[in-house]
Amino acid sequence: MWLPWIEFAAVLTAVTLLTIPMGKWLARCFTSEHHTLLERVSYRIIGVNPAQRMGWQAYGGALLMSNALMLLLGYLVLRLQGWLPLNPLGIAAQTPDLAFNTAASFITNTNWQAYAGEASLTNATQMAAITFLMFAGATTGVAAGAGFVRGLARSSSQDIGNYWVDYVRVFWRVLLPLSFVMALVYVWQGIPQTLDTQTVATTLEGAKQQLMLGPVASLESIKHLGTNGGGFFSMNAAHPFENPTPLTNMLHILSMLLIPAGLTYAFGSMLLRRKQGWVLFGACMVMFVGFLSLVFVAEQNGSQLLARAGADQQYSLTQSGGNMEGKELRFGIADTALFVATTTAATTGSVNAMHDSLTPLGGITPLAMMMLNCVFGGDGVG
Repeated sequence: MWLPWIEFAAVLTAVTLLTIPMGKWLARCFTSEHHTLLERVSYRIIGVNPAQRMGWQAYGGALLMSNALMLLLGYLVLRLQGWLPLNPLGIAAQTPDLAFNTAASFITNTNWQAYAGEASLTNATQMAAITFLMFAGATTGVAAGAGFVRGLARSSSQDIGNYWVDYVRVFWRVLLPLSFVMALVYVWQGIPQTLDTQTVATTLEGAKQQLMLGPVASLESIKHLGTNGGGFFSMNAAHPFENPTPLTNMLHILSMLLIPAGLTYAFGSMLLRRKQGWVLFGACMVMFVGFLSLVFVAEQNGSQLLARAGADQQYSLTQSGGNMEGKELRFGIADTALFVATTTAATTGSVNAMHDSLTPLGGITPLAMMMLNCVFGGDGVG
């Protein structure tokens, strides 16, 4: 019974230790006067002056304009899907309303899906629309967080930095390298990363089964590091191709908390008030531990009402060992509860179990975290 609590303590200790280097990395990204070669090339391509200072109106205007254009680009890719390459199955384009819903959802880091990824999207649109918008939404959130902190630090000045500099630096220095490394780890663990659309497997009974494939590892890495959510497959992180092992499950959890937790340290560093940053981190951690405890205890105890009803003997026996309804056996109750608490604490929306199968208390707890939206929070929004 103590093993799950030891696991929780180990994971949260790892999050705390990772907060320091991640926070320093983010703070350096936001305050450095040096521009790398890639960054200088990027500024020249998009035609901006990195030395230009912006007030909140110009900063917010640049954010809105760039995101509107990327939303339009994502919409066009989804609408042109039927004519794009990497579509051997002949999947049709999304309808206008669904394409707009999808593009708006992912550019705003909402990542709500009204479609099944493997049936509605091709590998081309999974990369050029979904993965692209995941990077765009997460980068925007972290950049906006940097501008917000500068606004607090420079209350007597109209200068909150340069949005384009913040965006380019977050992309090149933080999200892209982290996502690349994490994608390689995921491939090592068995998550597919291929341009092939499908493979045919032979079952133990000798039947032929079609399995959908694609560039899953690259999507999964930014999906969790960017606190995006959504999924390559309709089963999301419960699918064995998105989350094949307990190690990938743990890496998903750490990825979701890495940048939100690191931003609390960066906040304190940029304000020259480290203690204030740790106070924010501590407040988030206290809430997280409380909510995690509620979910785990509720799911471990199961539904006593259903167990006492005795209408279904097999279900009653399952409840005696905890509520395994809607959960993956390879994760169990503890890893599922930790994932449930993490994904809603970080406003990610990725799931490794069906949340509508949680117990009443286990289900209302993630709803409370969604409504608070500040238990660590997503990238740049907590």
